[in-house]
Amino acid sequence: MILFPAIDLKDGRCVRLVQGDMTQATVFNDKPAEQALTFERQGFEYLHLVDLDGAFAGKPVNADAVKEILDAVSIPIQLGGGIRDLRTVERWLEKGVERVVIGTAAVRDPDLVREAARLYPGRIAIGIDARDGLVAIEGWAQTAQMSSLDLARRFEDAGVAAIVYTDISRDGVMKGLNIQATLALAKAISIAVIASGGLASLADIERLLQPDCARLAGAITGRALYDGRLDATEALALIKNRAHA
Repeated sequence: MILFPAIDLKDGRCVRLVQGDMTQATVFNDKPAEQALTFERQGFEYLHLVDLDGAFAGKPVNADAVKEILDAVSIPIQLGGGIRDLRTVERWLEKGVERVVIGTAAVRDPDLVREAARLYPGRIAIGIDARDGLVAIEGWAQTAQMSSLDLARRFEDAGVAAIVYTDISRDGVMKGLNIQATLALAKAISIAVIASGGLASLADIERLLQPDCARLAGAITGRALYDGRLDATEALALIKNRAHA
C-alpha cells in the first residue's frame, strides 16, 4: 500500500481545506517545494498534488509551484486540479509529473480520459469525489447526477491506472476514512482504488492494513500529517513492517 502525502495548492501556498470549502483554508507552508522535500526526506515514495485554484478555474493556476516541487524532489508525483484537455495532460507529463488525475472532465468529457489513457498507459487516474454518493465536480462546487460507481464503470475498459476516491464529508474533518464506501467501490470494479478524505491517525493506517483492504492501492493523507496527529515515521514503519510480515 502506498501512503501519499497531499499538498493542496492555493495562491502558491500549501493549504488544507475543510470539506473542499475554499473559504476554510488553513495555510501550512508558504513554500510548497520545501514541504515536498520534507515529505521525501521522511521516506514517502509518492506525492499527491492538487491545484485547488485550477480545479475552480478549469485550467492550471499554480503551475509555478508545481514546477518548483518537481525540481525539488525525485520521487514520483500525481497531480490533479484543472486538467480538462489533452494539451494540459501532455504538458504536465512532459514536465515530469508521473500521473495526472482527471476529475471534472471524467464526467464532462469521457472521451478525453479514454484518449489520454490510450496515449499514456499507466499515467492517467480518475478523481471521483463523492458527496452523498453522487459525484461532485468543478472543485466540488457542483454535483453531477451520477453515482460514483456509474462513473467508475464508465472507464472499466479504458486502461485507467487508478481511481482516487474521496468522501467529501470526511475531507479535512479528521473523522477517519470512509472504508465501507471505498471498499464497496473497489470490490465493484477492476481498476485500482486509492482512498482519500479523512485519514486521521495511526488507527486508520492499521485499518488499511487489514486483509479486506488489500485490494486498495493506497491512501492519501493531508491534515493529519500537518497538524501532527499522524507521525510520518510511525506510519511508514507500520506499512513497511506489515509488508514484510
